[in-house]
Amino acid sequence: MDMQLAPQPLVTDPRRRLILFFFLMTAMFMATLDNQIVSTALPTIVGEFGHLERFGWIGSAYLLALSAVMPLYGKLGDLFGRKYVMMTAIMIFTVGSAVCGLAVSMNTLIAARVLQGLGGGGIMVSIFAVNADLFEPRERARYQSYSSLVLMASGAIGPVLGGTMSDLFGWRSIFLVNVPIGLIALAGLAMMLPYRKPHRRPRIDYAGALLLALTTTSIVLATDSSELFGALVSPQSIAIVAFGVVCAVTWVFVERRAPEPIVPLELFRNSTFNLLLVISIMGGAIAIGMVNYLALFLQTTTGLSPSAAGLLFILLTGGLVCGSLSAGRIISKTGRYKPFAIASLTCSAIAFALMSQIHAGTPIAFIGAIMMLHGIGIGLAQQVPVIGVQNAAPARDVGAATGSVTLSRMGGASIAISIYGAIIASQLNKVGVSIPGVADIEQLTPKMMASLPEASRQSVADLYAAAFSPLFLTACAFAVIGLVAALMLKPVQLPRAGETIRPQPTTAEAAE
Repeated sequence: MDMQLAPQPLVTDPRRRLILFFFLMTAMFMATLDNQIVSTALPTIVGEFGHLERFGWIGSAYLLALSAVMPLYGKLGDLFGRKYVMMTAIMIFTVGSAVCGLAVSMNTLIAARVLQGLGGGGIMVSIFAVNADLFEPRERARYQSYSSLVLMASGAIGPVLGGTMSDLFGWRSIFLVNVPIGLIALAGLAMMLPYRKPHRRPRIDYAGALLLALTTTSIVLATDSSELFGALVSPQSIAIVAFGVVCAVTWVFVERRAPEPIVPLELFRNSTFNLLLVISIMGGAIAIGMVNYLALFLQTTTGLSPSAAGLLFILLTGGLVCGSLSAGRIISKTGRYKPFAIASLTCSAIAFALMSQIHAGTPIAFIGAIMMLHGIGIGLAQQVPVIGVQNAAPARDVGAATGSVTLSRMGGASIAISIYGAIIASQLNKVGVSIPGVADIEQLTPKMMASLPEASRQSVADLYAAAFSPLFLTACAFAVIGLVAALMLKPVQLPRAGETIRPQPTTAEAAE
C-alpha cells in the first residue's frame, strides 16, 4: 500500500476560511430551513389553491428530488471541482424558490419544489465536501459540529418562522426570502472560494446516475406510500419496491464497468465505510425520523399543549448542542471519533428503553431528562459518519463518499418514519374500546383532547402510551444496531494536515 500525505487546506488564511464558512452555513441554513418552514404554511397554501389530495406532494416532491441528486453532486464535485458545482446548486435552488413564490397553481408549486430539491441536494453534499477541502481532518471535526447546530437551528425555528411569515407577509414570502439569501451566498463564494481543478479527465456515468436516482426515488416513494397511496402496503407501493430493486441490481452491474462510477464500488470494500453507513442510517432513524413522533407522544400521553410540548424540545436541543460542541472540540484535539459513536448510540438506546416504560402518569421532569439524554446522544455523533468516511475514502472520492453518507441518513429517516407510522396505526387499530366523546382517536387534536372529560382524557393518554411503547422499543433496536456497528469500527486516529497517513486496508487486502 502506498503512503499518502493528508491534503493541505484549500485556504490557508484563517480569517478568509471563517468568512467562507459563514457563506457556506448561510447556504446550508437556506436549504435545510426550506423543508421545515413550509410545514406550518401548508394549510394556507391549500386554502388558496385547493387540491387537498396533493397536499403531501409539496413536501414529498422536495425530498424526492433532494435524495435523488445527492450522490450525483458529490461525484460532480470530485470530477469538475467543488466551487462551480456548489454555485450551480445554489443557483438552481434560488431559481426554484423564486418560481415557488410566483406559483399560480398547485401543480406549478409542486414542479417548482422539485427544482428547489435538485438544488438543495447539491447544497447539502457540496457544503460537507467543501469543508473537507477547507479544513484539515482534525479541525474539520470542530467545524462539522457547527454545521450540525445550523441543521438543528433550522429544524427548531423553521415551523415558527413559517407560520409567522405566512401571517405577516403571506405564504409566498417564505419562498421569496431565499432569493436575496441565495444571491448573497453566491456572491460570497464566487469572490472568496478558490477553484481547485481536479487532475483527472471528467467522464460522467450517466447510466449510473439515472439508475441511482431511480433507486433512491423508489425508496422515498415506498416509505411515503401510506400518505401518497393511502396504505403502507398497496399494489402501487409493491410495484415501486420491485422497480427499485431492479434499478439497484442493474446499478451495481453498470458501476462495475463504468470508468468513473457515481459511487465507486471500491468504497464498499472498506469495512470502515460500510460501518459508518450503517451508523448514519440508524442515526437518521432515531434522530430525524423520531422528532414528529416525540411531539405527538408528548401531546397525547402527557396532555401538554403544543407550546408546552415545544418547551420540552428545548431540553433535547440543549443536549444536542452540548453533545455536538463537546464532541467536535475533543475529536479535533485527540483525532479519535470511535468513542463518540459508541457513547452516542448508547445514550440513545438507554433513552428509548426508558421511554418505552413511560405511562400516562409519569412526571414531566423525568420525561424531560430522558429527552435531554437523547439530545446529548444525537449530538455526540452528529458529525462522526461524515468525518469518518471523508478520512476513509481516497482524496479523489471524498465527494462521492460524502454524498453516500448524507443520502444514507436521509434514507434512514424516511424508512423509519414509515415504520413508526405503521406501528402507531396498527396499535391504535387494535383498540376495541370506545371512549366517550371520541369518534376517531387518530383525528383527535390536542385542543379537542383538552376539552374532554377527565376520565376520557385519561383513557386516551393510556391508549397512546401503550401504542408508543413498541415504537420506542423499535427505535431502541435501531440504536442497538448502530451501537454494534460503532463497536466494530477500527480505532482510527485522524491525521493533521501534512502528516503522512497510511490508507486503511480494504477487506480484501486485510484478508491476505
